[in-house]
Amino acid sequence: MRMEWVRGEFRLTTDPARVDLDAVHGYLSRSYWAKGIPREVVRRSIEHSLNFSLWHEPAAAAPRQVGFSRVITDYATFLYLGDVYVLEEFRGRGLSSWMMEAITDHPELQGFRRWALLTRDAHGLYERFGWKPLASPDRWMERHFPDVYAPKK
Repeated sequence: MRMEWVRGEFRLTTDPARVDLDAVHGYLSRSYWAKGIPREVVRRSIEHSLNFSLWHEPAAAAPRQVGFSRVITDYATFLYLGDVYVLEEFRGRGLSSWMMEAITDHPELQGFRRWALLTRDAHGLYERFGWKPLASPDRWMERHFPDVYAPKK
């Protein structure tokens, strides 16, 4: 189900054809959570996710992707939210909140038992949408390879 929302000069869309792979890769490859990620890995991650692409579409200029997030899910019980960003020059306009509203309210993402995400610095944003620290962190386990995208020595 492709969905779109428009607010002024901004469009948020789940249309996979609207993802600007170069823009998303450019941001993620510099981010703290995916620094150095190969373009092909980003392409595969997008291909297997429900993507939310945020576009700035001013009347006098070419459209430009300025934000992104993706949902990894089985569409039944579990959702992982990742790769959420809005370009620095577009922050402070409520665009992250708008994106979170769209994700939270998306009809295909309702009735799940668990939603999960990782963040270093956006706790306040997510708390406004019902996210909380892990209730039982002692039950969670992970395999984490923080240097997986680093050049091999």
